[in-house]
Amino acid sequence: MTTLMIGPLSLCGRAVLAPMSGISDWPFRRIAARYGAPLVISEMVASDRLIAREEESRLKLEGEGLDIHAVQLAGCRAEDLAEAARIAEAAGADLIDINMGCPAKRVVGGWAGSALMRDLDHAASLIRATVAAVKVPVSVKMRLGYDQSMKNAPELARRAELEGAQMVTVHGRTRCQRYKGRADWRAIAPVKQAVSIPVIANGDCAGLADARAMLAQSGADGVMIGRAALGAPWLPGVVSAALAGRPAPSVPRTAGEYASLALDHLERLCDSAGERLGVRLARKHLAAYFEAHPVPQALRTAALTAPTRQAASVAVAAAFDAADPMLAVAA
Repeated sequence: MTTLMIGPLSLCGRAVLAPMSGISDWPFRRIAARYGAPLVISEMVASDRLIAREEESRLKLEGEGLDIHAVQLAGCRAEDLAEAARIAEAAGADLIDINMGCPAKRVVGGWAGSALMRDLDHAASLIRATVAAVKVPVSVKMRLGYDQSMKNAPELARRAELEGAQMVTVHGRTRCQRYKGRADWRAIAPVKQAVSIPVIANGDCAGLADARAMLAQSGADGVMIGRAALGAPWLPGVVSAALAGRPAPSVPRTAGEYASLALDHLERLCDSAGERLGVRLARKHLAAYFEAHPVPQALRTAALTAPTRQAASVAVAAAFDAADPMLAVAA
């Protein structure tokens, strides 16, 4: 299998980019798609904040230039999720993903994210309302369960399918594990066995070898790549190509190529979020690009503390100009 179907949507690969708060901004997603990622999902958008038309939510909703624009929503009220889904669809979303896996205290404390795995009746009602609100496909992202005593992902997935969801993604940890230890890919297999819709395995996929092991152990239809793509937005595209037996896309290797990528990311963030916020949002990405292609520490610091768009651009270019070409990390 080289393609994935999410309802009417056809994905040309089996390795997708995860929704990551503070990382999966629109420029990052667009870069990943340019390198062949078959699906890229937005940062988590709080449904009540989207309804309130907050500027931060507007930025997260951006999807210009993406073949498939997927938006992840979080919330604990059916009417809010439904309304937020309608807003996202009207803004061009081709897929709505419901977050039922986020382990963050502020999300769980509001009875959203992985807290929903403690009440499957309520979780099902949220899926039902979202599916009824839009014409585009709806997917659900979850964990194995809330804790070791409540590993109910197979049941939640089954109920999600009954309510009309057309794909589920499962992170191979419980909420209480957060990101500790290793993801249990074999524990995703019962979810795959419980449903007929596509299942995506998530957690600790750092490259092709992991992707192949995840697919073999979970039986899943595809894999989701998260933190490993920070500083390497081409990774889902590279893995997708390899799984399909296609030639890998050409990726940055030289300091000059990394500089071009980093500067493009910085410029697009400033264009979409404004200079002040764009420069701040870019710092996490710039730091990751510097890790992938090491630069002198003083120049790295200058680039990551530059207060303006122009200063940051000059500092980034200077840092990569001074990079040791022998220290490039293999893609």
